[in-house]
Amino acid sequence: MALFTLLEPARFEEDIKKSRFLALAAPVDGAAQALQFFQENSVPDATHNCWAYKIGAEYRFNDDGEPGGTAGRPILQAIEGQNCDRVAVLVVRWFGGVKLGTGGLMRAYGGAAAQCLRLAGKRELIPMSRLRCRCSFSDLALVQSRFESFGVQIQDEQFDGEGVSWVLALPADKRAGFQQAFVNMTRGQGECAPLQAE
Repeated sequence: MALFTLLEPARFEEDIKKSRFLALAAPVDGAAQALQFFQENSVPDATHNCWAYKIGAEYRFNDDGEPGGTAGRPILQAIEGQNCDRVAVLVVRWFGGVKLGTGGLMRAYGGAAAQCLRLAGKRELIPMSRLRCRCSFSDLALVQSRFESFGVQIQDEQFDGEGVSWVLALPADKRAGFQQAFVNMTRGQGECAPLQAE
């Protein structure tokens, strides 16, 4: 199943039974960035600043004084329901005097978060593989000419007296094809192997 992150921060606002809900969402690369987003965008004079983030298998949520499970978890479920990852969502509530009840709160927080994400511009998160490859100067131009067609990005490049060593990143589903093409282009003389996680 494809996962998506946001192209840029997004916002959505609605009033439910006199309470005002403001949902803010942003792409994030790590927990520290998510927490910083919440800190910078929380509204001190609002009644509640509830939030959730999801980054791969890591997630957290906060009900900020709402009854347990009525705010943060529905926001997280909205993130997952929209197939989003590497996303932080903050929903700010200004209480308007009418109690919504637990079901109403869950629908309000989850609904505001889901609508914010639905309206946001997204891009697909593509799983990447990293390879360490080496070839001689005589094969360099030919190998580089194939980088674009395989979506290869050069992350590191080192030259020595015999040739070049690269650390390359490319979409995981193109790795096997690129490795086979690399062997063919270098007539078996080059080296190209998956980079072990550091």
